[in-house]
Amino acid sequence: MENGAPRQPLGLVAELTHRCPLGCPYCSNPLTLESRDGELDAATWARVFQEAASVGVDHVHLSGGEPGARHDLVDIAAHAREAGLHTTLITSGFGIAARTMRDLWEAGLDHVQVSFQDSDAVSADRIAGQRGAFQRKHALAAEAVRIGLPLTVSFVVHRANIERISAMVDLALGLRAARVEFAHVQYDGWALKNRAALAPTADQVLRATANVERLRREHQGRITVDTAAPAGPAEFIVTPSGRVLPNPAADSIPGLEFWNVRDRSLADIWAHSPAFSAFRDPGFCPPPPCTAGFAAAQEDAAYVHRSM
Repeated sequence: MENGAPRQPLGLVAELTHRCPLGCPYCSNPLTLESRDGELDAATWARVFQEAASVGVDHVHLSGGEPGARHDLVDIAAHAREAGLHTTLITSGFGIAARTMRDLWEAGLDHVQVSFQDSDAVSADRIAGQRGAFQRKHALAAEAVRIGLPLTVSFVVHRANIERISAMVDLALGLRAARVEFAHVQYDGWALKNRAALAPTADQVLRATANVERLRREHQGRITVDTAAPAGPAEFIVTPSGRVLPNPAADSIPGLEFWNVRDRSLADIWAHSPAFSAFRDPGFCPPPPCTAGFAAAQEDAAYVHRSM
């Protein structure tokens, strides 16, 4: 808050769809996914981007689900560019053809982030629940670099891959990525359902943290080794159906009311939405996130893969 008024927002996460061809067990999308029939159309996204720019937003993450499931993805990216927003495509790399990537670049896309499940192809495909996913991701990431798009390679780290931090950086270097990002699991949605199978031990987390710091020093000047930061108070999320959330986990908090871009302007929602007002209230205390499982005693458990 600044002088009693909300600070201006800087970032927008545009969840274009909850559809995804993969079944990653750590997905933080809700267990009840928003349907294709309820997704905002490209014209509505164009208005949302213009309104976002008018209230101070300077960058948008085109996310999902898998944004490539939208046949109008190129049009949506072009609308974001027309609004003057810096655009990042966050993709699984599965479902976007090389021709589409080139079309996105021509439409003004600024940056692409391709998520990998692991540095090992067999493990990556098993985690994703889709044979051949690793090779398709690799090919798309290479195409992005070939046409001149800055590339981030991202990994969600959990028990099945946490011992291969160094190999993950090697994979990103081999792809000539500008940046590699490591994120811990957000234990919400499908990830919470799979917590017993995903949570590393405390010793694994400490070793991985030390490895990331070592690799950051070793590769300084060659690649940025980074860790993902949670959404801050100057960012917000618009879901596929148009609901506006102040935080990725807000949807799981009982009693919050979310306004929709179909009914209200972003400026009105940012300033007056009950959910945003609650998050700005120093006395508001939502239930704590379920991240303590990193240090919890482990048990053998099978993944429940995310479904459509």
